[in-house]
Amino acid sequence: IQGTAADLIKRAMVEMDRAFREQGLRSGMILQVHDELLFEVAEEEREVVARIVREKMEGALQLRVPLVVEMGWGPTWLDAHA
Repeated sequence: IQGTAADLIKRAMVEMDRAFREQGLRSGMILQVHDELLFEVAEEEREVVARIVREKMEGALQLRVPLVVEMGWGPTWLDAHA
């Protein structure tokens, strides 16, 4: 299971990075901790970043169960978890 989760997040990270570059976004990933990703997001790009992240994470692999992405926002990582 852990290997599959690692493959899933790696694949999603590659696809998110590609999408950010293709759309010329200033926002980007800055950290991965296990199954969490931390992004630095320009305020005006918030909606498009959220759409890309959800799309790429939930669609990274086809599974029998749905993958659900939870997101939080804030000036710090702690605030994003509140």
